[in-house]
Amino acid sequence: MTADYTDVLIPGPWRHEFVPANGARFHVALAGPDDRQAPLVMLLHSFPQFWWAWRHQIAALGDAGYRVAAMDLRGTGASDKPPLGYDVPSRTRDVAGVVRSLGAERAVVVGHGLGGSVAWSMATLQPVVTSAVAALAAPHPARLHVSLRSLLTRRGVARLAQLQVPFLPERSLTQTDLLGQLLREWGATAWSDGVVDTYRTALQVPFAVHNSLEALRWYASAMPSGSGRRYLSAVRAPISVPALQIHGERDGLFRADLADVDSTALCKDLRFELVAGAGHFLPEEAPDLVTEILLEWLETVAGGGVSRS
Repeated sequence: MTADYTDVLIPGPWRHEFVPANGARFHVALAGPDDRQAPLVMLLHSFPQFWWAWRHQIAALGDAGYRVAAMDLRGTGASDKPPLGYDVPSRTRDVAGVVRSLGAERAVVVGHGLGGSVAWSMATLQPVVTSAVAALAAPHPARLHVSLRSLLTRRGVARLAQLQVPFLPERSLTQTDLLGQLLREWGATAWSDGVVDTYRTALQVPFAVHNSLEALRWYASAMPSGSGRRYLSAVRAPISVPALQIHGERDGLFRADLADVDSTALCKDLRFELVAGAGHFLPEEAPDLVTEILLEWLETVAGGGVSRS
């Protein structure tokens, strides 16, 4: 079974637009004032999701006067799916290009999971367009003190190894309950059939499941390569912009006790929040608290949003 990219243009209190950036076309779900003077907040999703993972935050941040753009990262959702460019440095160039295409000079970049790794990387790889960063369920990628394997739970190590296998995970994510299993194992709450089906539909858009896995595979296995070493060297630079890190106490992928090891060492202005009872998928598992924390933090780093009255 396959789906069409229009299947992920889910209606709601947002509007869908397509913008060019870095040689590709990207889908964004927009909310908030149509005013380029309003602070821009970019929301970046994780694997195995797409922009809809931020559905609980998009309208709330927009209603607070921020210009919100929940982006489908390269290869996912309704964005273009070229054969290359699934490394984190390329994805930061995508995000920087979308910021500029939306008419903004700078943005607060908020990412979850793999999107959180992109958000962390924006601070050092794309500093000109990045005013602050927030990372949810995403340890800093520098790996100064601990390896990626050490950051993962035992079950997370096993699952990531399974997802490195060619071809089989692509079939399993779209044709079996593997997607539901990942959501349940990494998260800490129940998932409705409707939510799981929505994410499965998004992966059934042609090339989406393979490209989503390519991004995960690069992050998990490319570090011994030359490009991986250069990336790690770049992101080990100190972060001067304000940073927020939120982690779930019951995250089934990344260990909560080591989540802030490298971010504490590298960030001059870091706020760290540990959410009790929540797992890996914080924007959906603790939507009200995540929104509250984001709004409070945004007030300090971006000022109040533009009034919509």
